[in-house]
Amino acid sequence: MQSLENSTERAKVKHGVDLSKLPRNMNMTSDSITANVHEMNANCDNERTKFIFQSLVNHLHDFVRETSLTTEEWMIAINFLTETGKISSDIRQEFILLSDTLGVSTLVDSMNNAKPPGATESTVLGPFFTEDAHDVEKGDSIASEGKGDYMYVEGRVTDIQGRAIPNAVIDTWETDGHGLYDTQYDERVGPDCRGRLRTAEDGSYAFRAVVPVSYPIPNDGPVGRMMSKLGRHVFRPAHLHVQIHALGYESLTTALFFKGDPYLTSDAVFGVKASLIIEPEIVEDLALSKSRGFKEAKPHAYLKHDFVLASVA
Repeated sequence: MQSLENSTERAKVKHGVDLSKLPRNMNMTSDSITANVHEMNANCDNERTKFIFQSLVNHLHDFVRETSLTTEEWMIAINFLTETGKISSDIRQEFILLSDTLGVSTLVDSMNNAKPPGATESTVLGPFFTEDAHDVEKGDSIASEGKGDYMYVEGRVTDIQGRAIPNAVIDTWETDGHGLYDTQYDERVGPDCRGRLRTAEDGSYAFRAVVPVSYPIPNDGPVGRMMSKLGRHVFRPAHLHVQIHALGYESLTTALFFKGDPYLTSDAVFGVKASLIIEPEIVEDLALSKSRGFKEAKPHAYLKHDFVLASVA
């Protein structure tokens, strides 16, 4: 029979952990478990990671104690998280949706992306961003024909002093006129109502799109059922997503919201900021519609907006 000392040494070689330096992990009680978990995690060699997990364990254990959580309730939570993982995919990010609807995404964004006075404010990314957007030229359309009412968007990207930022990369995406993103269609064959373009030398940009509409977040999964249990609606106000990257400047993830939308003050993911609310004008000049590249000579919405980036400190 191998001695205990030899067994401990073999375990150290196998796992890289000296068992003799770990706490006695037996006979745990509600009074001793928290401190014991901290001791078990004490060998973490990354101080930031160790700090984060120490705080996580404290809050999680305090939550269980404060709520007198039952075994059945904890299993409901575990099953909920399991379902959230199972329904997630490369194009459906249910965990981002969960973070958004609990306000965590907005909290993290607010803490990490505060902008100086004069710079465009950020807001949450949302679960519908993809990396496969087509590159489009200035004035081109990000939406295929028939996806909704026409909209023409233009403006400039500048720094806080008003100086043009050329060659900035703009990713933009939106719902179609039915309130759906391209990733929500089972027959999706490629990106639609999304595109990527670069600003000109004078910082200008322009593209054709469709007027986005209010829409429900995906509510056929665990997050949707959670929202129903909490007595909340699942709608987001109409908005146009914009993400901008430029060398020497802080990246910006933001969205433009449309004045008058009924959900502006009760956004399901807490993303609306007053500075991001805009009011497009309706252009009745049909010749202008045609000159801007729209296929049909009919009125279109016109949205002009400048984005202001903060310099990297």
